[in-house]
Amino acid sequence: MSPTAGPDGLPPLRDIIERHGLNAKKSLGQNFLLDLNLTRKIARLSGNLDHRTIVEIGPGPGGLTRALLMEGAKRVIAVERDARCLPALEEIAAHYPGRLAVHPGDALEADWPALIAGSEPVTIAANLPYGIASLLLVRWLETEPWPPWFDRMVLMFQREVADRIVAAPRTKAYGRLSVLAQWRTRAKVVMSLPPEAFTPAPKVASAVVEFTPIPMPEPQCRVSTLARVTASAFGQRRKMLRSSLKQLTPMPELLLREAGIAPERRAEELTVSEFATLASIVERGDQASA
Repeated sequence: MSPTAGPDGLPPLRDIIERHGLNAKKSLGQNFLLDLNLTRKIARLSGNLDHRTIVEIGPGPGGLTRALLMEGAKRVIAVERDARCLPALEEIAAHYPGRLAVHPGDALEADWPALIAGSEPVTIAANLPYGIASLLLVRWLETEPWPPWFDRMVLMFQREVADRIVAAPRTKAYGRLSVLAQWRTRAKVVMSLPPEAFTPAPKVASAVVEFTPIPMPEPQCRVSTLARVTASAFGQRRKMLRSSLKQLTPMPELLLREAGIAPERRAEELTVSEFATLASIVERGDQASA
């Protein structure tokens, strides 16, 4: 082992970044985590990694990738859009033969069932690029069929997004993302990171959120219907539901009465369960009129 090598026998990340000219690109939402102690802590938040496949999005120079492999991940499937990072990731793949598969391309266009074929169980663990973090999360939460192809997600977001995910009713942060995340998963913030933990330092703090899928969310409804209901309700969140839900149905009072919800209430006052109840009633109406 080189005297300057890290505990895994690979060069320090700063050396790799300098050698490959991997300055973080704002256009790609890149903020690198270079502290191996931090990345190993995040890896351990993913649980016991033995016999487990990890899907990682936007590994960059491979800081979290190395931590996941050091902590015992059987296999890491890394999806990286930035071609500049691929040589650095290939160095890690060579150091851990057969344990790292690097897929160049955009995570928003990935065929997840094909990428993870034959890999169970699967956890998603990633320092998500800020620009696509919420969009990726929503796509994973809207996965069909449910339960999904992953059994846990451990994801880093801007602190503001993390707060929206776990927000309770009657709070400013509570919204569509809160309802979707909390209906289909048990979501909780498990780690906070200050801006100076990253290179370059972003202007905001970050947080790691753990998601554990709920096999049979209750009340039952289609996720697409829940999306319609929340879009209508939160689209005019300051209005009473009897007004905001007119985008959804011409007679929202009837829908609300059947759900046992006062029409004077506003979207931010409803629980996740109440939103799912509304969605299930909308579905029955759709089926009756079909």
